[in-house]
Amino acid sequence: MTTMSLGLVLFLALLFFANAVRVLREYERAVVFRLGRLIGIKGPGLVILIPLIDRMVRISLRTVPMDVAPQDVITRDNVSVKVNAVIYFRVVEPDRAVINVEDFLFATTQMAQTTLRSVVGQAELDDLLSNREKLNLELQQILDAATDPWGIKVSTVEIKDVDLPVEMRRAMARQAEAERERRAKVIHADGEFQASERLAEAAKILSVDPAALQLRYLQTLSEIARENNSTTIFPVPIDLLRAWLGDRVRQG
Repeated sequence: MTTMSLGLVLFLALLFFANAVRVLREYERAVVFRLGRLIGIKGPGLVILIPLIDRMVRISLRTVPMDVAPQDVITRDNVSVKVNAVIYFRVVEPDRAVINVEDFLFATTQMAQTTLRSVVGQAELDDLLSNREKLNLELQQILDAATDPWGIKVSTVEIKDVDLPVEMRRAMARQAEAERERRAKVIHADGEFQASERLAEAAKILSVDPAALQLRYLQTLSEIARENNSTTIFPVPIDLLRAWLGDRVRQG
């Protein structure tokens, strides 16, 4: 065998080896077709193919985070909003992801967009702002059922941002301010009510014991005396003068 022939044989052997051997990582699987027919799923590790006869499609089993582009949606109560989301999914059946859909990434994205518009369009604005967990769960269940024939498992769907019109944001700000004022008035009224109850109880106690009323009167005089006033005018209870007036009448 000549040197040229030996070189040709080595070249063909290297070419065969390069086309026949594949190495797959732990998170990868190979969907192998032989003459157009599915023969199975192989990997991870070393995979041997027959050149020109076998064809391999490499599929990753890792979870894929995918942003859903902002969608213009009209809610159930006729409010126009722009909503975006993020979904987390992974391939659980590589053969179905290759055979049943042409491009499972693109198909999942389109399905997520249409589902997001549908679910948000059936919800009211208050639910969209305050009850997202329920909407996220509903989105996840719908998408998981829709992508199941493609061998895809949707694990999580999260609504990220809800962009409201400027007029709606202003109206919500006014509503929040009015709510804060209402609470402040309620708290103030409750304080006044409690104070009136205490005053009523104090009045009952003073009416039962006149001496207590006189002591309270003297305490008030003492507090007034501490002020830097040049002239102090205060009423004198008739009870304090009753004894003196009685003596004057008897003397007269």
